[in-house]
Amino acid sequence: MQLRAALQAGLSRLEEHDVPSANLAAELLLMHVLQQDRSFLYMHAEQDFPAEQFERYMELIGERCTGKPTQYITGHQEFWGFDFEVTPAVLIPRPETEHVIETVLDLISREGLSKQQPFRIADVGTGSGCITIALAKELPRAEVYATDISTDALAVAARNAKRLGAASQVKFSESDLLSCLLQPEFPGSFDFVISNPPYVGHDEIADVQREVRMFEPRLAWGDLAHGEEIYARLFPQARQLLKLGGSVVVEIGYNKKDAVLRLLGQGWQQQEVRPDLAGIPRVITARKTG
Repeated sequence: MQLRAALQAGLSRLEEHDVPSANLAAELLLMHVLQQDRSFLYMHAEQDFPAEQFERYMELIGERCTGKPTQYITGHQEFWGFDFEVTPAVLIPRPETEHVIETVLDLISREGLSKQQPFRIADVGTGSGCITIALAKELPRAEVYATDISTDALAVAARNAKRLGAASQVKFSESDLLSCLLQPEFPGSFDFVISNPPYVGHDEIADVQREVRMFEPRLAWGDLAHGEEIYARLFPQARQLLKLGGSVVVEIGYNKKDAVLRLLGQGWQQQEVRPDLAGIPRVITARKTG
């Protein structure tokens, strides 16, 4: 069998099971089996595909047909130009979350600050470490404290930091939000507190995509009574840690803008809501005042 025929066989099966983005999944899984990039698939479309490799490919296609995300099958997801390891212990990084990175860099630029400054940053609920590591790579003198309540997630994040050359800048800690940093040496010393927290409420679970609902860790995406509970706990802790003029930057759900803004309360200025590329409110930022 030629590569072209193998790819078509995988695509056809995915389409039979109504798998979203079936063409992309078929390509990524074939690339994974071959350990080659996309250009190889099309430059060598007529190359023979050994039977044992085709069998393995169709096994992976079968896994994807159950709803298991492609990223958990291959163990990889691209974010901010870097290849991250992902496992079922962590939320799969989304392109929308890159707006968090963009927001932090924009705030730094607007203040006329250099990316070479020794910023102190806290990333709450780090998961795979994608936000933490992206910022560490962009801000080479930054000191980043990344917390997560899941030890399994922290293990994945630590491996990503080591592999991507950011381990020396990052300290990972098991913690409920920022509790591990509420110690005498930390309050009033952070430039940024950042988070992409769980924000799906009980009444929204039925609307969550099957791949997320069945396979991604619910601890990381929601199953909360209302969906705003984490922000209500996070903002007061962030105020304690931030220096005057420091900023909190959080990702929000598509319908959470008004509720999250109300939870900020007093002591914040320059509150902003930034949309994603689809125009959906995605990131809220606010600056600490006295």
